[in-house]
Amino acid sequence: MHERRGREFYILAAFFTVFVLFLYGPLSAILILSFQGPHGGLTFPLNGVSLHWFANLFETQAVGDFGGSFRRSLMLGLMVMVVTVVVSLMAGLAFRRKFVGATVLFYVAIASLVVPSIIISLGIGVMFQQVGIAPAWYTSAFGAQLTWALPFGVLIMFAVFNRFSPSYEEAARDLGATAWQTFRYVLLPMIAPSLIGVALFGFTLSYDEFARTLLTAGTYNTLPLEIMAMTTNVTTPVLYALGTVTTVFSFIVIGLALTLIRSLNRGRAKG
Repeated sequence: MHERRGREFYILAAFFTVFVLFLYGPLSAILILSFQGPHGGLTFPLNGVSLHWFANLFETQAVGDFGGSFRRSLMLGLMVMVVTVVVSLMAGLAFRRKFVGATVLFYVAIASLVVPSIIISLGIGVMFQQVGIAPAWYTSAFGAQLTWALPFGVLIMFAVFNRFSPSYEEAARDLGATAWQTFRYVLLPMIAPSLIGVALFGFTLSYDEFARTLLTAGTYNTLPLEIMAMTTNVTTPVLYALGTVTTVFSFIVIGLALTLIRSLNRGRAKG
């Protein structure tokens, strides 16, 4: 029995290793190639090792707008994050009680997850043009990305409140707390880690969204659209340097969110 378990462990470990290599292999290739020397190309082998292409990111480019597209994606991600957190929390609170049309409203809220992203992008882009509003990253693209991020946030909050015991709130009300005090000092601290998770989902889903932004961003590209456009006309490793920088930024955001969640959990455990 012990030998069988040991064999199963090694098989699962080997499978997991292959999975990780498959998942991060292409990413590691981009990471390595971003350190090409000044005369290096887009493929192996490396022609020297340097930070030349990272420095090149901050110089004026013949094609591509790295700084502008990054700022637009960052602002758009923050906008989607805030709205996703607020609406998901409100939806989670509302659906704790049954009301007429709740089932229909729920399926309408998550229906966009099963509709092809390019169809949603096309529909929103056409709708804005029909009403005489030029598509832009802060209007039509914002709405398109919400159709992707909001359902995930709503589903997360539904799962959170499904496991949440109302006895804590009842105890607070028995002690004389108002509805706002119960929410502020009892409910909110307990669901804060989950809200951070929703915020992380909202930001990351927006930050790297391509299909739903393609036909709704208007004149100015977001970062994913800019990178896609650059793949057809950029012939230097500066594209890999950009990919490395944006990937590191994504991991930093995830790390900060996990650190904050851990800190909140520790504080709640001490309290």
